[in-house]
Amino acid sequence: MKIVRTIGLALVTASALVLSMTAASAHDPETAEGQAAAKTFMADHVPAERHAVTGTAAGVPCVNGKADIYPCKNVDLLSVLPLSGLGGGNGNDIWGWTDPSSGKEYAIVGRTNGTAFVDLSTPTSPKFLGNLPSNGGSSSWRDMKVYKNHAFIVADFISGHGMQVFDLTRLRTVTTPQTFTADALYKEFGPAHNIAINEETGFAYAIGSNTCGGGPHVVNIQNPKAPAKAGCVSQDGYTHDTQCVVYRGPDAAYRGKEICFNANEDTLTIVDVTDKARPVQLSRKGYSGAQYSHQGWLTDDQRYFLLDDELDESRGTDKRTKTYVWDLAKLSAPVHTGVYSSPATAIDHNQYIKGRYSYQANYQAGLRILDVSGVASAQLSEVGYFDIYPAGNAANFNGAWSTYPYFSSGIVIVNGIEQGLVVVKPNLATAGR
Repeated sequence: MKIVRTIGLALVTASALVLSMTAASAHDPETAEGQAAAKTFMADHVPAERHAVTGTAAGVPCVNGKADIYPCKNVDLLSVLPLSGLGGGNGNDIWGWTDPSSGKEYAIVGRTNGTAFVDLSTPTSPKFLGNLPSNGGSSSWRDMKVYKNHAFIVADFISGHGMQVFDLTRLRTVTTPQTFTADALYKEFGPAHNIAINEETGFAYAIGSNTCGGGPHVVNIQNPKAPAKAGCVSQDGYTHDTQCVVYRGPDAAYRGKEICFNANEDTLTIVDVTDKARPVQLSRKGYSGAQYSHQGWLTDDQRYFLLDDELDESRGTDKRTKTYVWDLAKLSAPVHTGVYSSPATAIDHNQYIKGRYSYQANYQAGLRILDVSGVASAQLSEVGYFDIYPAGNAANFNGAWSTYPYFSSGIVIVNGIEQGLVVVKPNLATAGR
């Protein structure tokens, strides 16, 4: 990432700052750009949140716009497990796992110095089970996804990190917190900014690595403990985030194909990756207002794509958080149809769509929930929020990094840079109706 991939270096140790970087890793902290970005992040950085949740054992309901100290709308607070209870560091990405044998729900919580695993069986009292340390050094960017009861974890700016593989079924027998080791380590790349997994096909896509020109590095993980390189997607250079699916959308020419929807810094780039050795770029489309195409997600019918741009608020004149709506009736010609502007003025970061709602982690504005049922006319509306960073709503890098809304129980988890794990429960049955 031009700016944001570098800013977290301000939080790592001095030794990590001088790790050797390959050309594909791009933004060397020795450059003027890297130094300026690190200085910007340090200006935003605040100490980790150590606030203890008040209220009853049943959590804290959202009443009159507040749940404990947190501004809210249609979202109740269940618990906060601060970083001090997760192994320290600062928070970054997050994902979830449901044990198919017991139905237990677990949080997989990324931090600068490792990955924490948390039992959410009692969401008002989450239980820290242990930590998988970072594979060498510290990084502000750690990302993870799940396939076949295994977590696959990457980290940026750590030259030898690779992809850690952790068997999540090991958590079933944990009774006291422990330090874990990885079950396997994939070493065909070193640092990687992010990872996506198509659970239907069993392929992982490591992105922003020091291989494939920074584009998706494709890994066959069908045997989770024996990952194998399957290909590269390098035609459009650096990819910041992606969603890869077996396509079932309206464009009949590509139904049944494996398609990746890439946020490529200044474009939405769509690639057919059915043949991992010969990926085919279907389209590469910019949009008005582009500053840094960061991440996006498909609606359930795969007709529309919601894209967030991480730097348009801080660099543009309109400071409102914006979500860009794309119509994908033809994958070869995606059309940018409109923009939703939030009442908040924070930076947007990651969003995931479940049914009629998009769950967005928007840094200082916290978790924001949009009703996307009007997406065909580019009409979105905010129906709920939970602001984990009540100190402000500015375009700075604090607060909610990411969220996971896919638990069948209906709980939603958020990872805060300073706050740690925040567990909430949206109440959207009548919201926006």
